Amino acid sequence: MSDSFTARIILPLICQALLGLAALTGPLASAQAAAPAATTIAQTAACPTLLKHNFLRLQDEKPQDLCQYSGKVVVVVNTASFCGFTPQYQGLEALYSQFKDKGLVVLGFPSNDFSQESGSNKEIADFCASTFGVKFPMFTKTNVTGKQANPLFKQLAAKTGTAPSWNFYKYVISRDGQSVISFNSMTDPKGRQFLNEIDKQLARP
Repeated sequence: MSDSFTARIILPLICQALLGLAALTGPLASAQAAAPAATTIAQTAACPTLLKHNFLRLQDEKPQDLCQYSGKVVVVVNTASFCGFTPQYQGLEALYSQFKDKGLVVLGFPSNDFSQESGSNKEIADFCASTFGVKFPMFTKTNVTGKQANPLFKQLAAKTGTAPSWNFYKYVISRDGQSVISFNSMTDPKGRQFLNEIDKQLARP
């Protein structure tokens, strides 16, 4: 049998086999590519309205989608470096460290609305890390009161009827994002009143 005859017989068979393989793997590859997109769509759909926001992370100013905290008990607090309540950073970090594996996250928003956070984002980040060892998520300096308040704080104020009246005002958002309870600046994050509310929220599905 000549080489040319063999080539005429074998090559079409190889081509048919390759086409068949492509037909089988094509849908699989498409499904694999579509899976992450479907997951993202599902996560967005499940994200409560209160968390449908993006903010820049304090440490590197990269955008962060708050929808990643869906299903968690979220503590939102406006912070400042030169306030009498600044030591509450320690209690907030302890709270985060103790309960993060149970579904709690603390989100810090530095603000100069009360003229006690004059530093740059880098200065704030360095201060929080070196002074209090803050590891909970924090975001770049923002407004939290009045017409200039960022969208999240506007929603929190509307939901509770109370905007921050000073630094370290705290909002506790339920896992489903439907309930919000506010606590004033004097509420100690290590105090029994606050911890009781955290325990109650974490116990809910």
